Amino acid sequence: MSTALSILDLASIAPGQSARDSFGNSVALARAAERSGYRRVWYAEHHNMGSIASSATSVLIGYVAAHTDTIRLGSGGIMLPNHSPLVIAEQFGTLETLFPGRIDLGLGRAPGSDQKTMLALRRNPSSADSFPQDVLELQGYLAGRSRVPGVQAVPRAEGVVPLYILGSSLFGAQLAAQLGLPYAFASHFAPDALHQAVAVYRDSFRPSEQLAEPYVMAGVNVFAANDTDDAVAQKTIAYRARARMMIKRGAADVRYTDEEIDAFLASPNGRQLASMTQYTAVGTPDEVRSYLDDFATSIEADELILTHQATQIEDRVRSVELTGAAMAAAAPERVIG
Repeated sequence: MSTALSILDLASIAPGQSARDSFGNSVALARAAERSGYRRVWYAEHHNMGSIASSATSVLIGYVAAHTDTIRLGSGGIMLPNHSPLVIAEQFGTLETLFPGRIDLGLGRAPGSDQKTMLALRRNPSSADSFPQDVLELQGYLAGRSRVPGVQAVPRAEGVVPLYILGSSLFGAQLAAQLGLPYAFASHFAPDALHQAVAVYRDSFRPSEQLAEPYVMAGVNVFAANDTDDAVAQKTIAYRARARMMIKRGAADVRYTDEEIDAFLASPNGRQLASMTQYTAVGTPDEVRSYLDDFATSIEADELILTHQATQIEDRVRSVELTGAAMAAAAPERVIG
């Protein structure tokens, strides 16, 4: 089985760094992915999160595209209920016009934020209900077959902007199957329904103009280093930082020691948080390759979306390079470019 490799870049802002630093890091990561044979890099729409800089997702895609040459770039994903389909069609039509053949549009229906931020986004709590209709409206604009009489998305790129449905439940799997679109499961942070959702997607898939057969993508966290202990240490630091972010979100600036975080992660509530990163490959390149091969085989994945989670950009870039080289060396026929 050939499995493509791609990256979800969370555009994280490390302690002591700025959003501008994060954007520079995203360029460095994309360049590493490009020279290491990865297929694409995606960025996710998150709001009101002080440690993630990808809120203006289409702007970041354009910035990274201008500083790379060949790798595909896109959203993983745009939270469509936060926007009008016309505006997203205009943004991605512009991106595809500027960077032809390199732009993807992954779509999700979650808010990418908390309840207060939803209100600040002017998002109606029921807006997710119209997600299927909004996807079809957006698809029509991008294809030049608008479902809204008298309205066209300008600019509309000459090339195709492929759509992908993202999800962490059966809803996204069913919708992707019904529309004949690729399906990307967010197993890097929501692992529970992975196997069931993939089965539903494959069983229900209907061919479309974009896609003749099911195409499954799944997220995996990765910490690759030359030394296993180094990789494990990177994982410990990164997941402590993640726990701090989740605990402190929306609260006062409270500082937690490593011991307090470890104690929390060992508690019932903490174990639930820790289980969100169940699918994590950590270790040497050979250890990471073995894990990824087993994971891909378990769901017959066509593509893995890797989230290299190390806190320091140097470690993330090295993880990208080591993983790409290990996967390519083990299977020269693997489709990773």
